Amino acid sequence: MAEERRKLALIASKGTLDWAYPPFILASTAAALGWEVQIFFTFYGLLLLKPDYKPAVSPLGNPAMPMKMPFGPNGFQEINWPMPVLVQALPGFQSMATTLMKMTFKNKNVPSIEELREMCIDLGVKLIGCQMTMDVFGFSKEDFIPEVEVGGAATFLEFAATADVSLFI
Repeated sequence: MAEERRKLALIASKGTLDWAYPPFILASTAAALGWEVQIFFTFYGLLLLKPDYKPAVSPLGNPAMPMKMPFGPNGFQEINWPMPVLVQALPGFQSMATTLMKMTFKNKNVPSIEELREMCIDLGVKLIGCQMTMDVFGFSKEDFIPEVEVGGAATFLEFAATADVSLFI
């Protein structure tokens, strides 16, 4: 008798750069290992399915975030720059933190969110946009990449009920 494929059910609820990576990394890895994978995008996670969405990182929302520089000599790059909350609240700081994080990812050969999302699509990961969230935020299916399926909680729960691993991110 053939062994059944493992299943991974993910809920992506956040749309910032740092929260965009976990669902796409986990989904693409599981799919590459032969697992059946579905991601249910709800609330701000739904924005990760927009074709032109550019997620940012919010240091203000994550005071534990290390701030290292992705340029300069190795010793300079290893310094952990603690940023006071007041500095994090200054205009332009979020943009700077996002740029630095993207530079760090590039320097470490980490794929972009767009690349990871495309990997997921190529590997057959099912991307479900939450119908209720779309209604609340005034989105239509046309606002998202064509590969998105629209469904409600019941659609996702049917799959999640049989999943080997279910995660809320």
